[in-house]
Amino acid sequence: MWVKSSYSGNGGADCLEWAPSTAMASGRVPVRDSKTPHGPALSFPTSQWVDFVSYAKGQRV
Repeated sequence: MWVKSSYSGNGGADCLEWAPSTAMASGRVPVRDSKTPHGPALSFPTSQWVDFVSYAKGQRV
């Protein structure tokens, strides 16, 4: 199941989605653009995704 990011802007029109159940089961975080749900998805190792989110929040990794 895909979930929209709580940080998506523009009233939800610019949304990043991720699949938490897949992430928990596989150790990889799949992400996609909600405007193209049948388009490609990227998949990141959990540790790299955590680093990316920390960086995006302006925190040091």
